[in-house]
Amino acid sequence: ALHALPGDIRLSVHEDMSAVERDWRDFERRADGTVFQSFDWLSTWQRHIGTLTGVRPAIVVGRDAGGIVFMLPLATRAVGFARELSWLGSDLGDYNAPLLAQGFAERFNCAGFTTLWAGITSCLQGSARHRYDVVNLTKMPAMIGGQPNPMLSLGVTLNPSGAHLTHLAGNWETFYAAKRSSNTRRRDRTKRKRLSDIGEVRLVNPESADDIVSALDVLMDQKARQFAHMGVGNLFARPGHAEFYRALASEPATRPLVHVSRLDVGTTTAAVNLGLTHRDCYYHLLASYDDGELSRFGPGAAHLHDLMRLAIERGFHIFDFTIGDERYKRDWCDTEIKLHDHISAASWRGALIAMPRLAGQRLKRWIKQTP
Repeated sequence: ALHALPGDIRLSVHEDMSAVERDWRDFERRADGTVFQSFDWLSTWQRHIGTLTGVRPAIVVGRDAGGIVFMLPLATRAVGFARELSWLGSDLGDYNAPLLAQGFAERFNCAGFTTLWAGITSCLQGSARHRYDVVNLTKMPAMIGGQPNPMLSLGVTLNPSGAHLTHLAGNWETFYAAKRSSNTRRRDRTKRKRLSDIGEVRLVNPESADDIVSALDVLMDQKARQFAHMGVGNLFARPGHAEFYRALASEPATRPLVHVSRLDVGTTTAAVNLGLTHRDCYYHLLASYDDGELSRFGPGAAHLHDLMRLAIERGFHIFDFTIGDERYKRDWCDTEIKLHDHISAASWRGALIAMPRLAGQRLKRWIKQTP
C-alpha cells in the first residue's frame, strides 16, 4: 500500500524482498550507503538467518515524482512477549543505516525527517504484519557517504563500540612508513623472517567456490578456538550463520562483494580473512590466525600487511576495520567512527524491554571504554 507524506513523498513497505529487488539494485548504485545495505548482503542474510529466526522484512521505500528518495531496510521479529522493530540483518551488519539519494540532507532537515519518521512508524503500526512494541536501531554512523545520517535526529545514545578506518594513499611502502615507526617495522621484518624460516610465506586468493569455502571453514575453526579462549559464544554456531558466510563468499551473485584470502606458511594456513569490497572501500570484516607455534610470529599482522598492500594495488581508497576497538585498529586508523543507537518503547510491553536494554547498554559501553 502507498501512503502519502508531506513533500510529495509516497511510502511503500515491502516484505517480499524480490518484489523490490530491481529498484533496490538500481538505487544502491547511486545512493549513499554502505555494503551492509546492499541487496546482495541483506537478501543472503534473510535467506540463511532471518527465515530461521522469525525475522519479517519491512523494506520502507520513499518515492517522489523523480523516483526513490530513500530506503530503510527494516524488519520486525518477536522478542519474548513483544515485537521489535530493528534494521534488517542488524546482528551482522557493522553499519546500519538508510540508503539516501544525493541531496537528501539538503531537502529534509531534522524537523523534516522527524515528520517523515512519524509517517513511517504510522504506516508500519497500521499493518498487522509489521506492528511492533519496541524500536531497537543500533550501530548507526553519524554520516552516510557525505550526508548526515537523518536517523540521529530521533534521539540516540552511543553504542558500546566504535569503528575505525584508514585512508589509503601512495604505494604500500610509503603508506607503511608513514603509519609505523622504524622500530615497529624492524620488528615486523624480524617476525616475517621467522615465519619464512618455517616455510614459504604466501598470500593466497582462492578462486574456485570449493577453495573459498575450504578457506572459510579454516577461518571458522580458528575463530571458534579464539572465541572459546575469550569465553564468548561461537558466532558460527548460531542458526544459519556459517551457511550465510559460505553462501556469501561462494555463490556467483555475491562473490564480487567478497574477498577471501589466506596466508600460508609452508603447508600451514597461518591466517584467513573475509573482506568485503564496495565502491572505493575494502571492509576488513573477519580475520583469524593459527594459534599454534606460528602465533608467536604474528601471522595475523603479516596477513593484514599483505591485505593492505593488495587494497592499495587494487585502487581502494579506504581500508575500513569496521566495528570494534581493538588496539591494532587504533594503530592504523586515521578516522574513528562513533556509532549510535536509538532505543524507544511504542507500548507498555516495549517499555519493559527498552528500559533495561538502555541501562545495560550504558553499562556495557562503560566497561568497554574503561581500560
